[in-house]
Amino acid sequence: MRKIVELNFGMGNIRSLQKAFEYLGEDVAVSGDYRDIADAYALLLPGDGAFGKAMSELKRLGMVDAVMEFHAKERPILGVCIGFQILFQTSTEFGDHKGFGFVPGAVERFPDSVVTPHMGWNNTVRYGGKSRLMENIPDGASFYYVHSYRFAGENPFTRAVAEYAGNFTSILEHPEKNLYATQFHPEKSHKDGLAVLRNFLDTI
Repeated sequence: MRKIVELNFGMGNIRSLQKAFEYLGEDVAVSGDYRDIADAYALLLPGDGAFGKAMSELKRLGMVDAVMEFHAKERPILGVCIGFQILFQTSTEFGDHKGFGFVPGAVERFPDSVVTPHMGWNNTVRYGGKSRLMENIPDGASFYYVHSYRFAGENPFTRAVAEYAGNFTSILEHPEKNLYATQFHPEKSHKDGLAVLRNFLDTI
């Protein structure tokens, strides 16, 4: 049986993501031990929290190199919220911080002209039919967000964007590397969120 491991590196929202996969009939092991990464079939990078704190905890727990090796072997990864953001090269959240660098670009704060965090339901997701995670989910589906930082615009791995003070990337996909991520919380997004998680399971 395939082993899916959700990393516990001190960020919030661990149990709700695990429960969402359990609802879909998939067992997920939560672990803060880097040694469990090598044995995993797929990794989940979850969390609410700050970019720099997430990366410092991953380093403290010895997980950074293990995740890098996992990705280099092109094994499945799903990042959610802060787990989405730390896939990028850098962030300016509470200083300058380096992420995993699997995705080009910098995560930056929303402009001061809008209320932060961007929190609640946003139904402006557009993907143009190119996203595996959005298979059979219509444009305009609503998803739940909680974040003050975002990757503005698009890059080669952008598969969907949402609007708040302009466009920001809401879904990343690099199928050749088995890398997937959502800025929103699928585990808090009811049926459409569960459909996103089911689609991830169908890709791996």
